[in-house]
Amino acid sequence: HVQLVESGGGSVQAGGSLRLSCAASGYPYRSYCMSWFRQAPEKEREGVARITSGGTPLYRDPKATRFFISRDNTRNTMTLQINGLQPGDTAKYYCAAQPAPGYCDIVETDFDYWGQGTQVTVS
Repeated sequence: HVQLVESGGGSVQAGGSLRLSCAASGYPYRSYCMSWFRQAPEKEREGVARITSGGTPLYRDPKATRFFISRDNTRNTMTLQINGLQPGDTAKYYCAAQPAPGYCDIVETDFDYWGQGTQVTVS
C-alpha cells in the first residue's frame, strides 16, 4: 500500500509563512523522487519543486527563492517551506512520488503517486 498525506496548509495573510509536510508510507521512500505541485482554481496544475532521493532540489521558477524543499529520509517525510506568501501562491498543494530511477524532473507525468492535497490561501 502506497500513501502520501499532505498537511500544513491554511489561510494566512500576505507576507506570512507556511511549512507544508508530506508523510509517506507503504514503500521504500528513501529511493523515491519527490515533488510538490500546486493547482489554483480554474488553472492547470503546475510544478513547484522536486527533490531527488539524494536530496538535490530543483525549483521550476529559479526566482522563487521564497520556496525551499527538503526531505528527511529517516522519517519518510518531505517539506515545502514557503516564506513571504503572496496571493498568487493560493492553490491546493500536492505531494507526489516517483519510484523509478531517473524520471525526476518537474513534470507531472513523471510521478506515479499523489496525495490528496492541502489548501493554501493567501489574502
